[in-house]
Amino acid sequence: TVDQTVVYPRNVAEHALRNHATALIFVHNHPSGDPFPSQQDKDLTRRLQQAVETFSMIVHDHIIIGKHGYYSFREKGDL
Repeated sequence: TVDQTVVYPRNVAEHALRNHATALIFVHNHPSGDPFPSQQDKDLTRRLQQAVETFSMIVHDHIIIGKHGYYSFREKGDL
């Protein structure tokens, strides 16, 4: 839909493995313009990190783009 999406950690890990990734950066936008992460964003980041770490991949960052800025999980110490 235009205001939400479904992300399955297993699909992300599968795609990363198929492409021989060793590290990942997740990026998405918030159409509302506010880049601050929701609880769902935080939960998804944790689940994605756990899924790919199983395969010795590193999550460098998860960046949320807003209208007037961005939120970096790495910069804020959330990774």
